[in-house]
Amino acid sequence: MVTPEKRLNYPAKTLLTVYYREGCHLCEQMTASLRWLQAELAESPAAFEFERIDIDRDAELRERYNVDVPVVVCGGEVICFHFFEEDMIRTALSGN
Repeated sequence: MVTPEKRLNYPAKTLLTVYYREGCHLCEQMTASLRWLQAELAESPAAFEFERIDIDRDAELRERYNVDVPVVVCGGEVICFHFFEEDMIRTALSGN
């Protein structure tokens, strides 16, 4: 277990953005998978947060990601879309 003192030595948590739409079963699966991974990595240097953005609330996002949701983005780069790609997300979180 990582103590609070050791946690202070870790860099800030990486923020992932998940572009989704309501009623999308793949989006629900992606969110559930990210929550699982988030819990697994919570006390590690690879701990992360994620935000969800509904593409149907923004015409530009809807046009960009319409047929690709869910889309996971890290630092402006698409990490995966449609399906949870654990290896790709772990690689992005490790900074490699």
